[in-house]
Amino acid sequence: MAANHHHHLLLVAVAVLVVATTPSAAAAGAAAASGNGTSTPTAYEMLEQYDFPRGILPEGVEGYVLRPDGSFEVYFPRDCEFMLARTWLVQYGSRIAGSASSGSLTSLQGIYVKVLFIWLPVGEVDRSGDRLSFYIGPVATSFPLSDFANSPHCRGYNLAAAAF
Repeated sequence: MAANHHHHLLLVAVAVLVVATTPSAAAAGAAAASGNGTSTPTAYEMLEQYDFPRGILPEGVEGYVLRPDGSFEVYFPRDCEFMLARTWLVQYGSRIAGSASSGSLTSLQGIYVKVLFIWLPVGEVDRSGDRLSFYIGPVATSFPLSDFANSPHCRGYNLAAAAF
């Protein structure tokens, strides 16, 4: 009977771990933490702790997960498109992921730039002084940090309907 009890506890622990790592649970956890008086930093504030401006993320973040190794996931209610510097059409998926260290976001997933007629993935973003460099394959383009002072608005988003 004791072996059965341990097996049951193991199954419950695995189930809790799976539920805790799903996007909706992560969003609910972030929302619960912000509503219960604790001071869990927002995704935008976490970016600033890694020496990036908050405007690198569009408005509408529903939640995020940041692991001790610097890997992260950020969740939006749906895909988001906006113009960057009136030149580049950028798309963030409903889930973006990567790895953060001071001044560098690497192994990015879920961020794309439209070049001509194709969407190309942004693999890395680096900060050097007052400039941000975006790496799209072997090509990089750089922007002044001031372009990211404010979070961009997603085309067609109704932020009043989005959950925070």
